[in-house]
Amino acid sequence: MRQGESGFAAGLMAALPIVLGYFPIAFSFGVAGTRAGLGFAEVMAFSVIMYSGAAQFLAVALVSGGAPLLVSVFTLVAMGLRHLAYGPALMAAAGHEQATRRAWAWAFGLTDEVFGTALGALSRGRRFSEPFMFGLGLAAYAAWVSGTAAGAAAGGGALAAYPAVEAALGFMLPALFLALLLSILSRAQLPVIAVAAAVTIGVTLLYSATSGILSGMVAGALAGLPRGRA
Repeated sequence: MRQGESGFAAGLMAALPIVLGYFPIAFSFGVAGTRAGLGFAEVMAFSVIMYSGAAQFLAVALVSGGAPLLVSVFTLVAMGLRHLAYGPALMAAAGHEQATRRAWAWAFGLTDEVFGTALGALSRGRRFSEPFMFGLGLAAYAAWVSGTAAGAAAGGGALAAYPAVEAALGFMLPALFLALLLSILSRAQLPVIAVAAAVTIGVTLLYSATSGILSGMVAGALAGLPRGRA
């Protein structure tokens, strides 16, 4: 076994930074959902079933704004397409000989932050294991769902007296993911990240944030191909 334990308990411990970030953001989502007129069960359904922070906030905005169903579905699906790359990328780092018999279950919890934490653990020498992924994903999921429940129960006016806190919560998810990215950053990855960032920013400014994210992913993947083949 390489450095570090890789069992279920180790996964729970590795998820602590995610838990600390997820709960307050999910609380904010619960508040936002009830403020938009959704009931407790409807708000909870978003977190239990969709379980995608940025997409959930956007979904509430689309629903409350009366956006057409097809437009809403297309937008949310487009935002989630990046997750299709997480599983293959993680297994490429872990080694394709690793057991993935229960990937259908733990892959549901492969959010941006869970993916970043798992990839960081592998880069630091931790052995890949499905129990570790279950612990990592379950802790993050529990924090998100419980935070949503607390926010929905508190009601739409829970953060009205704290506008600065409410605004700051919007930056916690990207800040958490950036911290995880920096923990595994290497010099060889800088050109790929620079290409992806430039394309993302450019397309976002010219067209839309969703198109920018998708374009940046494709550009980054293409920029990394020659290095992967070398």
